[in-house]
Amino acid sequence: MQTLRKDIHNSEVPVLCQSCEARHQGICGALTSEQLSELAKSTRRVRKDAGEELLADAMPISSYANVLRGVIKLSKVLEDGRQQVVGLQFAPDLLGRPFASESRVSAEAASEVDLCVIPKPVLEGMLSDNARLEHRVMMQALRELDEARDWMVTLGRKSAAEKVASFLYLIATHIDPTEETPDTNFDLPLSRADIGDFLGLTIETVSRQISKLKADGVIEIANYRHVMVPDLARLRVRCG
Repeated sequence: MQTLRKDIHNSEVPVLCQSCEARHQGICGALTSEQLSELAKSTRRVRKDAGEELLADAMPISSYANVLRGVIKLSKVLEDGRQQVVGLQFAPDLLGRPFASESRVSAEAASEVDLCVIPKPVLEGMLSDNARLEHRVMMQALRELDEARDWMVTLGRKSAAEKVASFLYLIATHIDPTEETPDTNFDLPLSRADIGDFLGLTIETVSRQISKLKADGVIEIANYRHVMVPDLARLRVRCG
């Protein structure tokens, strides 16, 4: 059992949970300190390198995971090998679809990621007994549904320039949602090819639109993948 210590509310929580963002913003925010301590007996922390597969399409689900750091790429692959990136997950999202017997997408670490892995029977048992936890998971699912609908508009109605700006704005506002500053910077979690798959654009179009945003001073780029956004409001305007 993990070492425990008192927090500022005089409740005992596992040491590893003290600095975990998912404890407050993710599903663990719906748990009492006692429930969190009980859950911690079954969880384990893992780190995955960029490019490592986390779930395969149609793979039986044996566990779920809280995303603690990094970006996860969700995709569907057609029989002829063509790939469509269908979503991205960030901290503190829950990876995996509760109560499903198998995965409906492939999941891959787009960057180095830290995960808190929860066995399937443990989480599903807690969901059945904890209305607050069930509500938190449902709210995340509804948020992802809303974001998927917004992304349908991006793919179906926006220009190439607006699509690329929308992608960069998505990363900028999700990579560290606790930062409330007009500027931000981040490493692109996807290659130009993956961005193209996500947006339905060619690599050349993606590169051309990123170069235009850079030329217009909306973004700055260092070392090919590090993006700096001096003013998020300007980038948002370019999203259409």
